[in-house]
Amino acid sequence: MKELLKQFKNTLLESTTNLIPILVIIAGFQLLVFQTIPENILSISIGFLIVILGVTFFLMGLEIGIFPLGNNLSSEFLERNSLFWFSLFGFALGFGASIAEPAIIAVASQAGSITQGSLDPLTLRLIIATSVGAITAFGIIRTLLGWPIAKIIILGYAIVLMITYFTPPAIIGLAYDSGGVATNVATVPLIVALGIGITSALQGRSVLKDGFGFVALAAITPMISIQLYGIFALGDDFGSLPLEPLGETLEDEAHYDPNFTLFGIFIDIFKTFFNLLPIIATILFFQYLIIKKPLANLAGVVFGFIFLVIGLYAFIVGIKLGLFPIGESIASHLVQMDNVFFIYLFAFLIGFGTTMAEPALIAIIKQADKMSSTRLNIMMIRLLVALGVGIGILIGAYKIVHGYNIWLLLTLFYSLVILLALFAPQEIVAFAFDLGGVTTSEITVPIVTAFGIFLATHIEGRDTLMDGFGLIAFASIFPMITVMGYSLLALKIKKSKGS
Repeated sequence: MKELLKQFKNTLLESTTNLIPILVIIAGFQLLVFQTIPENILSISIGFLIVILGVTFFLMGLEIGIFPLGNNLSSEFLERNSLFWFSLFGFALGFGASIAEPAIIAVASQAGSITQGSLDPLTLRLIIATSVGAITAFGIIRTLLGWPIAKIIILGYAIVLMITYFTPPAIIGLAYDSGGVATNVATVPLIVALGIGITSALQGRSVLKDGFGFVALAAITPMISIQLYGIFALGDDFGSLPLEPLGETLEDEAHYDPNFTLFGIFIDIFKTFFNLLPIIATILFFQYLIIKKPLANLAGVVFGFIFLVIGLYAFIVGIKLGLFPIGESIASHLVQMDNVFFIYLFAFLIGFGTTMAEPALIAIIKQADKMSSTRLNIMMIRLLVALGVGIGILIGAYKIVHGYNIWLLLTLFYSLVILLALFAPQEIVAFAFDLGGVTTSEITVPIVTAFGIFLATHIEGRDTLMDGFGLIAFASIFPMITVMGYSLLALKIKKSKGS
């Protein structure tokens, strides 16, 4: 217990430090640019404190429960030597986690509201969940058989770009954003732990080169499936339908008032637990009915999931008390100022700040450093990823302001990603692709999605569906570019010094 309290204290300090960039950015804009203080400053401040606690509990849950569980499950399935049951477990895990993921539900609901029901939210969720489940199963098979992940990912993105050419323009941004939100805080750590567990147990495998890639694959397949749905089910005339502005929906989300009665808190925590229930049910079913062994480190797993539930609940409450209202307030001020420089500056800084605070990103980089034979510069990688997200959201905001064709931009940048993947050190390629997926998680997604839709809704001549979505896609692309670009540069410098 003493060791657990010490770990909690250290994690709390780390979480507080990680959220400082967001506080500095928001306070700077409010005091120096707008020269105002929000009316609901008290509730916003409380929201930030709750987010800090949420990050702390979330990271603790991953460290003591989720990561060890993923490694143990990999070992158990490898001992059983059944590719069928292992891949079936992967499908059930990916599908179950995605169908109940709050970020996916939120994006699907927003798309349904904007199109007045032309896009059915449940259909979108089922498409995404099936895609994630299928590719998780494929990822397990790929890792076991040793197929080169970099080539598969490059082929996947090439397919995405080709299909995009034929996709109705109105759904392209939503399809790419669906790939971003599919890689969520509950699923990502567990599937990453599965990949690391498999490669750690197999001789001659590299954790960085062979253990990563699950997240990248889970981001690619929803892009493909949603676009195919757009081509074959919606048709070319989709998008000519009247669209409903999302102002009231966003306002309701931003001013969400959590129920802080004892009963209300209990109900909200239960709802959060319900979102994780498909993952828990999948693990228990396969552990006791297929593997037929009790869970190793049962106490750690139980406490891990308890901490995860508390952390996710605190996230939801804190984000909606603190980050949603302040994000809406700043976006409103930026549009009223009629100065695009500050829109771009905020877009870059909020992307950078939220990424530096993203708990899933921190946890994955630490796990990679811990399990890999190659030592990683954790802070440098975080800075490179945060820089990439900032640049991506800045370019996404520029696209919204000027109304550029999203297909042309995405084709250009994904072509650059593919080119870098061909020349970057192969040890880092799969890891870099996964980092692009991990960034679009619990803190980044709600702020960035709300910011993009708000801009598209309030800038004359912009289509809410076509222009409002897509920021998550840009936020996913550029971390891949910055990480692989830096690794390529570092490799060239090392070679020049050696010669």
